[in-house]
Amino acid sequence: MKRLPPFFLMQNVIQDYAWGSTTSINQLFNIPNPDNKPQAEIWMGAHPNGCSHIELDGQLTRLDDVINQDKSAILGDQTTQTFNELPYLFKVLAAAQALSIQVHPSKKASEIGFDKENKAGIDIKAANRNYKDPNHKPELVYALTTYQAMNGFRDYPAIIKPFEKIGIEVLQQDVAALKANQTPEGLSAFFEAILSLEGDRKTSALNALMAHVEKNTQCDTAALILELAEQYPGDVGLFAPLMLHVITLQPGEAMFLYACTPHAYIKGTGLEIMANSDNVLRAGLTPKYIDVPELVANTLCEPKPSADLLLAPIVKDNAKHYPIPVDDFKFSVYHGDSNITCESAEIIFAIDQDVTLHHQSGNMLCITKGQSAFIPLSTQQYQVESSGTFARAYN
Repeated sequence: MKRLPPFFLMQNVIQDYAWGSTTSINQLFNIPNPDNKPQAEIWMGAHPNGCSHIELDGQLTRLDDVINQDKSAILGDQTTQTFNELPYLFKVLAAAQALSIQVHPSKKASEIGFDKENKAGIDIKAANRNYKDPNHKPELVYALTTYQAMNGFRDYPAIIKPFEKIGIEVLQQDVAALKANQTPEGLSAFFEAILSLEGDRKTSALNALMAHVEKNTQCDTAALILELAEQYPGDVGLFAPLMLHVITLQPGEAMFLYACTPHAYIKGTGLEIMANSDNVLRAGLTPKYIDVPELVANTLCEPKPSADLLLAPIVKDNAKHYPIPVDDFKFSVYHGDSNITCESAEIIFAIDQDVTLHHQSGNMLCITKGQSAFIPLSTQQYQVESSGTFARAYN
């Protein structure tokens, strides 16, 4: 492959999932939405379900096809040997209503589950397919607006107390069992009991929950359950705010979502970076398939301290570097002019102002807010000129 340009303007797929906002991406980035469709996610990367395109030799070409022409120059030998692909997917996510509560399996579980379902002949697009690929899917979310989410189990007493207060008759034995066994095993059994509610037991439990929250609308948790009930009536996921931490990120705050940890995005717009995977085990707030035994087997039922929810950056010069506990991706946010040395293939996203990229070869590229640039490892070093804030995805 002949010498690569240092910068590529990306043309990215916008996913129109039903929960997406029709206005946020347009308002933040001036990206048109003439059909008033949900603009849920902008995908920046080489995932087959929404691959970005770049221009090479005058032709608009899929990013994964370009990468496959010269992985050594674009990704680097180490990334190629470890992942054999661009190992992350970078997104803008704009939620007008809640996404499903979900758990992402570990790398080992994903490899085993993917192989098992392949051998069973389950179509990769089948509704009852759990594993779309053999990879894990750790994630980081960085808030661009106020961003509400659920993440990780609350402490045992903080779960038991609201259930006792509501006094749901069909769950009394399950609540008593958790109170007597405040361990990961006890919480796992309780979590499974909630997810397994069906028929008259499910109706009775949800009726008791809704009767309680309708009498306590001044309570933040009750107000959230009522809001979720309008979106997902009759769903066992309505119990989730009683079990999981509810957190509101302010713009510029970030959190990490570990494998095997239940979480859900409720509303808001943010940047999201994750391993290049589409593996999701759902746990509620969804009409889609829920495999309760597989979900529970892949859920780490341990309370997560609330102090650990936010991810504190390492601040250096004009950049915030977020400590990521996996090798698949790194994430940094910069404000103002910067000199950057490539560590891998990178994506630069302009958050609020124009960004101009300069290379020692004389090449330059200007991207406006909401646009992104792909930068191969072979670029080595480049300078960024901006009066605003931009994000950098790399590995």
